Parts: sequence; C-alpha cells; structure tokens
Amino acid sequence: MARRTAASSYDEGDVRVRPGRGSRPRSKLRPAHANATSALVIAVDRGRYTCVLDGRTVTAMTARELGRKAVVVGDRVGLVGDVSGAPGSLARIVRVESRSTVLRRTADDDDPVERVIVANADQLMIVTAVADPEPRPRLIDRALVAAFDAGIEPLLCLTKADLADPGPLLATYAPLHVPAVVTRLAPGSDADVGDVERHLRDRVTVLVGHSGVGKSTLVNVLVPGADRAVGQVNVVTGRGRHTSTSAVALPLPDGGWVIDTPGIRSFGLAHVDPDRLILAFPDLAAETEECPRGCTHADGEPECGLDAALAAGRVDPDRLASYRRLLASRDRQAGD
Repeated sequence: MARRTAASSYDEGDVRVRPGRGSRPRSKLRPAHANATSALVIAVDRGRYTCVLDGRTVTAMTARELGRKAVVVGDRVGLVGDVSGAPGSLARIVRVESRSTVLRRTADDDDPVERVIVANADQLMIVTAVADPEPRPRLIDRALVAAFDAGIEPLLCLTKADLADPGPLLATYAPLHVPAVVTRLAPGSDADVGDVERHLRDRVTVLVGHSGVGKSTLVNVLVPGADRAVGQVNVVTGRGRHTSTSAVALPLPDGGWVIDTPGIRSFGLAHVDPDRLILAFPDLAAETEECPRGCTHADGEPECGLDAALAAGRVDPDRLASYRRLLASRDRQAGD
C-alpha cells in the first residue's frame, strides 16, 4: 500500500484565496444617520455649502450618495461630522429633508434641463424698476408663471418710483390680484422700505429681477451689513451689469429670510404644464370642466370653456386676458 505523503494530504479546497478588490458585494442599504444635526443651507460656492444651526455657521460638503447639485439654498439638511463651525472644520451633508416648495427655471424654453433655484421659499418677490432700466413685462409674466406653478405666493416690487409713474405697470397686473409694493429706492438713498418689510416679515422670500433694477440695493437696506454689490445701468444698452454671482439667504432683523439671486436675463418655462397653471386661478379653473380634451385654454382654442364663460359674463374679461397673457409667455423669450 502506497504511503501518503504530507503534500498529497491537501487538495485545492484547503487553499485560501485572497479576494480581489471589488469582489465584496455592495449593500444597497445606507446609514440612516438618525443623529444627524438639522441645518439650513444659506449659500453654495464651488462644492462647499454654508449652513446655519443654533446661531453658528458651518461649512459642509455633500455625501457622495447625494450626487452633484442635490442641495440648493433654502434646503433643510442633516449634518454629521464636525458641526462646531470652528475655522477649518468641515461637516458632511447626509440628508436633504422634504421640500415644501421648489422654484425652477430652464435656461431656455426648449431646454429640457430644469434648474432648481431655491427650495422652501413661500414668497417670490419680483423686483422691477419703473425706469432706468425700463420695465420688461415679459420677464415679470414668466416669473409669475414660475411662482404660480411652484405654489409660491408672488409679490411685485416696483423700484425707482421717483423716476416715473408706477401706475400703468400696477394697472397691468391688477387683474391678477398680485400684491404690490412701491419704493422710491435708488442707490445711496435712505428711502423708507417699511411697506416692503411688512410683506417679508416671518416669510422666506426669494428675490428675482434682472440686473440694474435695484435688487441688491434693496437687500442692503433690508439687511444692514449684507454688503451686496450694487451695479449701474449701461447707458447704451439700458440694461444692468450682473453683480450678484450666486444665491444667498440672509436673515431679516425682524424675522424671516430673504434669498437674493443673481440677476437674470431669461426665465425658461419648459418645465411648466399649462394644466397646472390654471389651478392657480380657481375662478377660471371652475369654468374649464367642459373644455375638450387637450384644451390649453389659450386664446383661439376651439370650444374652450373660458370663452363660453366670458360670453355669459361669469368671468372677469381683464383677468382672463391677463391669464392668457401669462400662458402665452411660455412660448416667447423674455430677453427682449
């Protein structure tokens, strides 16, 4: 009988093979981070997020699983890591809480990519000058559409009323029942903004307006020490120079927040569904039940219930005309 050697007493099953990198199956489960600290994002700058909690400012970055551009100004987030706010410290955003509202726009009307501007705002203040530069109603209309679509209450703010009569512009938007405030505010002035402050108190308000209308000047008066850069209007083009480069949330002295956004020259509305827009006008929406399938409620739509309601005197003709002007603004560029 052959004698068994030590070498022949082992087989390949006894050999331990070291697994290669990446061979371990990855779990789809992620940490719940139940102890994450709640904070508010007030600024975003090149991958770094400025957050506030318990009266201190914390710098953070996002966890990899959240992806890029998942966090915007106004977001309520969960933080882990170093939340002391000490110089050089860095926390990590591991969770974005559910948003109550989202203000979106697209770069152009044919751009399918939605860009979230601000989260959790409950008021959109559309700032426009009555002169220098001249008001651009198309941009105002499109900002109103975005507000109605997002479920955010709009507020129209007319600046530089010392240069021209704000009456005609106010009359244009009166049928929409949009609240409005007027200020004679001009760069370097100490104009009374008490009426504006009353509308902003205890609200989260995002400010939108094209460059040169006095938006940053207004913010500097509302929030002492904000030191937002103020630009001048180009005497040749009649348009302002972009001064704000990124959105930032600022606390108001008497409660509430204002979110200053960069000056914009277009407000794409590719993301807006006309069926949602009509819901912001309950008096008109009630008259569309008999509309044929696919009716957009625009001017000239055959058998639109709004036309029948207009003929019967059940709707305000000025309000219907204003609604249809907003609806038409989806199909026009706001840059002119």
